[in-house]
Amino acid sequence: MSQLTSKVLRDGHQIDILLNCAGIQSRHPAHQFPDSEWNRVLQVNLNTVFTLCRDVGAHMLSREADSSRRRGSIINIASLLSFQGGMTVPAYAASKGGVAQMTKAMSNEWASKGVCVNAIAPGYIATDMNAALMEDKDRESSILARIPAGRWGNPEDFKGAVVYLASRASQYVSGEVLMVDGGWMGR
Repeated sequence: MSQLTSKVLRDGHQIDILLNCAGIQSRHPAHQFPDSEWNRVLQVNLNTVFTLCRDVGAHMLSREADSSRRRGSIINIASLLSFQGGMTVPAYAASKGGVAQMTKAMSNEWASKGVCVNAIAPGYIATDMNAALMEDKDRESSILARIPAGRWGNPEDFKGAVVYLASRASQYVSGEVLMVDGGWMGR
């Protein structure tokens, strides 16, 4: 069990909802991608998410279910690149593809036991991680031309999806990767 999870549980807390929102990126052409950067991106984006899911999932499975047979909700942040490869970000795409499949695998084991495991896949969001794309006017124009909503997303766009997946309103939803992308994947 991770030290953080262990400390939270040792202090007598119960975890009902886990939101894994970690992501770093490193840009290099695939044929020049350094091993150290590959390992760093996968450690943060995939290995740490697995460790937290495993440890918090074990905690959720060990306790009594509530009146609706629910023990908890795990929400992982995947990416649009869980489904598309991207360019110069092979480690990021691989890690977020792994998050999407890990979400499904854990759901297959835990949904019948009252732990819902889902993911949210953001599209192009106006964050520091995408600053280079937003500063490249040609790339930004091509991205915006494909987004039916006509704008970059922002962190506020995730409130509803997170609240829904964390609540009993989604108790029969598990193993899903919910796109929050302004319609990008529908195009």
